[in-house]
Amino acid sequence: MADEKRLGFQDIQDEVLSRIQSRIWPAGTLLPTEIELAKQFGCARATVNRALRELAEQGLIDRKRKRGTIVNAAPVRQAKFEIEVVRQTIEDMNAQYRYSLVGQDLIGAPEWLRAQLNLPNGSDVLHLMCMHYADNQPFQYEERWINIDAVPSVKDADFSEIGPNEWLLAQVPFSNAEIAFSAITADAKLSEFLGTSQGASLFRLERATWLQGRPVTFVRMTYQPGYKVSTRY
Repeated sequence: MADEKRLGFQDIQDEVLSRIQSRIWPAGTLLPTEIELAKQFGCARATVNRALRELAEQGLIDRKRKRGTIVNAAPVRQAKFEIEVVRQTIEDMNAQYRYSLVGQDLIGAPEWLRAQLNLPNGSDVLHLMCMHYADNQPFQYEERWINIDAVPSVKDADFSEIGPNEWLLAQVPFSNAEIAFSAITADAKLSEFLGTSQGASLFRLERATWLQGRPVTFVRMTYQPGYKVSTRY
């Protein structure tokens, strides 16, 4: 292999992939530890970690704490889902974007949210309700809860002009996300906000994000009838 000064994570990734494809490490093989691989390749452990992390994201290997890294029998393609900025989405449609803050309250986290995010008793969250419009037509109703302990600066943030999603993406990184999609029917509140009839079918996206194990936010985004979502893998 190349010397340490020239060796990068891509070199490690290519070598590991080559060994998997040539069946030096066939499906089910338990790979050497990061420390062992770093010594073998003559590089830093962090370089090995990044290479293995990206191979895991591609579904080629499975990394489990205390269990080690195992070559997958059938690589699983993982969808890459980017957190959208709704303003950008609307502008990309060549439509004029408008935002409105409907409501904002500092509250104790309700029981269902504590269970959803594994928040301790007594946790406070900022509860926000917002509307996003495309050419003055309702596009998305957003209801969001932000963990104050994870983002204390949110208490002083001004959401009258900028949506919480756009603010969070600029202020707080995240390491993990959980996303759920569902079809719901419009109740009285949603039908009023989205300008549709009660009982109409709507698309809802729910997303929770964490930073190094600490919950940051949970959001429900409900869209006008006809909205579709796409991803890549």
